Amino acid sequence: MSDDIHEQRSRRVFIGLFAAIAALIAWDLVMDYGEGADWRHFGIEVLVLFAATIGIALLWRRFERTRTDLAAARDQARRWQEQNRELLQGLGSAIEAQFRQWQLTRAESEVGLLLLKGCSHKEIAAIRSTSERTVREQSRAVYRKSGLAGRSSLAAFFLEDLLLPLGDTQEDSAG
Repeated sequence: MSDDIHEQRSRRVFIGLFAAIAALIAWDLVMDYGEGADWRHFGIEVLVLFAATIGIALLWRRFERTRTDLAAARDQARRWQEQNRELLQGLGSAIEAQFRQWQLTRAESEVGLLLLKGCSHKEIAAIRSTSERTVREQSRAVYRKSGLAGRSSLAAFFLEDLLLPLGDTQEDSAG
């Protein structure tokens, strides 16, 4: 939700900026016309006003397209989660069981799960309201207890059997 609010604020700021530029140029045009400004000066300011107006329209269109794309991506992610809910629950249970087998503490398990989700140490520290140093130590404990070399090995441990081997696609097996 905070991304939506940030996006809306950004849109308002940029469109407001272009609108302010357009309004100032229009005001200047009126003033210049009243003072009998040179036609070249007047023509240049009309072109700048036109460019500012085009800028508003293009920004509005781009923001609307981005909003639509974001809504579609969120909808697609929601559908994927719904379609794979059972699989995700099974994977979550398998991960928890493996963490218990490795005898990870609750804190180490939480850190391990956040590592699997791709969070950085800094992000994990913020989520868990702890220091980055603590997270780093808990990460090392996860790797030590699991016998794995690092984050990539941890992710590969859980994903390796879920993914098809290279070259093992449906077309290969059908032919």
